[in-house]
Amino acid sequence: MTGSAPSPSTSAPYWPKAVAWWLLGVGALVFVMVVVGGITRLTESGLSMVRWEPISGIIPPLNAEQWQAELDAYRATPEYIQVNHGMSMAEFQAIFFWEYLHRVLGRLIGLAFALPLAWFWMKKAIPSGYHLRLVALLALGGLQGAIGWWMVASGLVDRPDVSHIRLAVHLMTALLILGGLVWTALDLFALHRNADARPARMTGFGLVVILILAVQIMLGAFTAGLEAGYAFSTWPMMGSEWFPANTPMLGGFWRNFVDNPIVVQFSHRWWAVVTVIALVWLARKVRADNRVASVAIHSAFGTQFLLGIATLLTGVNIAVATAHQGVGALVVVTTVWGVHLIGRPPG
Repeated sequence: MTGSAPSPSTSAPYWPKAVAWWLLGVGALVFVMVVVGGITRLTESGLSMVRWEPISGIIPPLNAEQWQAELDAYRATPEYIQVNHGMSMAEFQAIFFWEYLHRVLGRLIGLAFALPLAWFWMKKAIPSGYHLRLVALLALGGLQGAIGWWMVASGLVDRPDVSHIRLAVHLMTALLILGGLVWTALDLFALHRNADARPARMTGFGLVVILILAVQIMLGAFTAGLEAGYAFSTWPMMGSEWFPANTPMLGGFWRNFVDNPIVVQFSHRWWAVVTVIALVWLARKVRADNRVASVAIHSAFGTQFLLGIATLLTGVNIAVATAHQGVGALVVVTTVWGVHLIGRPPG
């Protein structure tokens, strides 16, 4: 047996590898989308496009008249009236750029998934048992577009910003798609190496780690949506106290963990410690089987933890906060890798 890649016409394992690399390519686009989404949020650009036009929206304003029409539409929104009243055309174009780029990337990801999927399907190159999973990922991507508009719509009536709860759903769906792409790619790489390989299963421990990380991501989205990161720019204490004694509390104990900016920032700070403990444990479990994965998990969550502190200390500097969101996506990728490793069938 030679080391050269087998021909797709004579050896079926070639196709799982090709499909896996395609999925990782789409995953890379989703990662870029998450980063651009972070910039869009931090520059407060997300409400600059007031219409959802999945097809015609790909074409930006091309002349002064079209730009004026976009600005006039924006002038009717609560954000313009309450926050950006008097914004110039140049300032509007700056925020429009990021939201437009974010939406174009979404369409690009859709095409990058749907067209190769159709091609692989016609070529009968998709291994048995993976068709439904790929269709589900495609459907989830379509749903994500609708969730994005659902989020934006919450800031176009009565309020000058989007719902932090809808923001959390939007971000977590994006990371769910990213995790699904990586998990499926890893299954397919295993199938390439061994034609009898079965998909990895989600273990109880793996599920607990994923849920702990999901809570931290949700709290991070709440922190961003409520602009809770600006509440205190010190660490580890919030000002001179571990928890500010004069914090105004909302009615209902659990509501504070969703709607109270100070409680949300506090929760995001310290649930990060729980998340780190869980990821250290995961990294130790996979170390014997795959040292590279263990190092990747440690590197991702370590960098993310430091970036979280830096985001606070810099008063939510855009570059630092964007890096924090981007590395957060890498934490998801490495966690999925580790959970996949411990869920692989023996053999």
